[in-house]
Amino acid sequence: GGDVLMQALPGRPWWRFASVSVALFLTACHPRPEAGAVPPAYEVAAVRFATIAGFPVRALVAGADTSRRMDIAMMVWPLRAPSGGIVLVDAGFTRQKFIAQWKPRDYVTPDSALRAAGYDAARVTDIVISHIHWDHADGVDQFPQARIWLQRAEFEAYVGAQGEPLQPAIDSGVAVLFRRLHNEGRVRLIDGDDREILPGIRVHTGGKHTVASQFVSVRTAQGVAVITSDNAYLYENLEQHRPIAQTLDSVSNLAAQRRMLALAARPSMVLPGHDPAVFTRLGEVRPGVARLGK
Repeated sequence: GGDVLMQALPGRPWWRFASVSVALFLTACHPRPEAGAVPPAYEVAAVRFATIAGFPVRALVAGADTSRRMDIAMMVWPLRAPSGGIVLVDAGFTRQKFIAQWKPRDYVTPDSALRAAGYDAARVTDIVISHIHWDHADGVDQFPQARIWLQRAEFEAYVGAQGEPLQPAIDSGVAVLFRRLHNEGRVRLIDGDDREILPGIRVHTGGKHTVASQFVSVRTAQGVAVITSDNAYLYENLEQHRPIAQTLDSVSNLAAQRRMLALAARPSMVLPGHDPAVFTRLGEVRPGVARLGK
């Protein structure tokens, strides 16, 4: 260390050599990140696995005409990394009770829809659950190797210690499922807003669709995209500044929608949770599949 430097550079003050030695030691112990290292740019897609026909728009947009109805898209959102690994935003539903109750048109299981869209469901490493409602959370068991990301406050508000539902917003079967998955160590609980859960993927709270519903921002080759899930059901919510009809706080919901637009590289990269217009605006690469930037 210092002795070698002193011999190599005679006549220089010893404390300068000592400081150089310390700096070299610290650099060796704590190397700097590689120059130019950046998070991966994900490919973002919407994959439709069902349609619910004739859904009342008043349940989506606050103050909408009570006579309006529309066919809403049931979607999952694969985010594919350059490595080929897939992070899935929401997991849809699979249980027969929901299919019998809601009678979705053209239903296939979300994992089947992914495979038909050209995604290997076995490569889903992580699932971000935006909130605990059945149509977004029930399908996680179709991806048995995936880690599941959920807000801690959401989990604690809805899932009891024995898997009992703590509020009527959560289906009893979903509560049992998530308690089991948590006990198995598969659920990663997120503590609050604006958290990077994986390189290039962040989650944000504030939409108040449920106690701690979250939306996702993701780095893409075109810039940051935002997947709103039910915090903004339709483009109409975003473009007409209308809160969702099913929210715990309309003021917070509108603030969250403004934030989504600010986070995204441009307004067209904010993708609402159930709007079939996602497929016309982004452009289908095949029926029921749309990719950002294609």
